[in-house]
Amino acid sequence: MSVRPTRAARALRTLRGGPRLAAALLATGLLLTGCADGDGVRDAGRADTADKAGTRSGPGAGAASASDSDDAVARGGEDTADGAGTGASGPLEARGARARAIPGLGPETRAEIPPGTTQAVVVTGINRDSNLSSVVVYERDPVTGWEPVTDTWPAHNALEGWTDDHNQGDLRSPIGVYGLTDAGGRLADPGTRLPYDRGPAFSVSGTGFEGEPLEGSFDYVVAINYNRTPGSTPLDWTRPLGGDKGGGIWIHVDHGGPTQACVSVPRERMKELLRTLDPAKRPVVVMGDEGSLGR
Repeated sequence: MSVRPTRAARALRTLRGGPRLAAALLATGLLLTGCADGDGVRDAGRADTADKAGTRSGPGAGAASASDSDDAVARGGEDTADGAGTGASGPLEARGARARAIPGLGPETRAEIPPGTTQAVVVTGINRDSNLSSVVVYERDPVTGWEPVTDTWPAHNALEGWTDDHNQGDLRSPIGVYGLTDAGGRLADPGTRLPYDRGPAFSVSGTGFEGEPLEGSFDYVVAINYNRTPGSTPLDWTRPLGGDKGGGIWIHVDHGGPTQACVSVPRERMKELLRTLDPAKRPVVVMGDEGSLGR
């Protein structure tokens, strides 16, 4: 991995050769941070939001609203024993067995998963300062608990690793549990049940931190509800926590190197993720380095 002398130099290199959209946003003072906080169009023009602009389709589709707000994920849903906290009774409960928890998550992290959530995308970083991570999707059965529904996918996160206090341009991905409510991309909807905003604004060019081409990185994206307004297009620029807290953080197609703040997975895995996510299951992403998630 080639590391730039300064963050400013890295950011300039990432934006070099960016799409016409970036130029237009610069002209209006709207350049962002994040995957949109930094990957190319600041992760596609600071994308992590959801009232999608363009040809938005799917449940809850509506006018684009520009926001990447902190998805105020309700706290409390710890997936613990007998019926995973749902009150379900059955053979396991009768035997005093405990429903399965998601491996690697400690009590603090589990408590942040909302009680009504039955689908979780778990992103586990190698360590606090690494940009390499892995992704597994889990679903919760009311009796047996959490089970993996995918294999383990390789992934990248931000260049400098992870942080509990994300700020614009720090080149670290935020640790926490965030909702996944909105998707989009340059290419046609591959079959997701999430609202999907398709359009040329998801185009990106230039090179990443290791000189890899960024083209195609935003062909498919899912907005991470960090500092954004859920229910709007990923291209929404609204920042409920303020611009200094960053935003535009997505799960998107991997370009072969670290991101500004987003999480990236291989193209075919990204399509699989879009087809797997189900708004009825109130999906969330649980993301952070291994040590932090174990708290």
